Amino acid sequence: MRLFRDGAGSEWEVLVGRESWGVVVAIFVVRKGPEPPRQALLEVASADEGNRLLQELSERDLRALLGTSVPKPTE
Repeated sequence: MRLFRDGAGSEWEVLVGRESWGVVVAIFVVRKGPEPPRQALLEVASADEGNRLLQELSERDLRALLGTSVPKPTE
């Protein structure tokens, strides 16, 4: 898990999640606010690799990834 701020100053948590068929995603959860969780595909082979990637990305890169994210399905 990692914390960062978006361009508007809101604080987000980002962590690695796994979807069906082994797809690895970044899951974004805002710390305060009404925004629903979001997710973005990570082009990695494993959750461990996804965790390493999230730790290596700059805050600018995390904001860009958040910008490409979609609302996380609730089902």
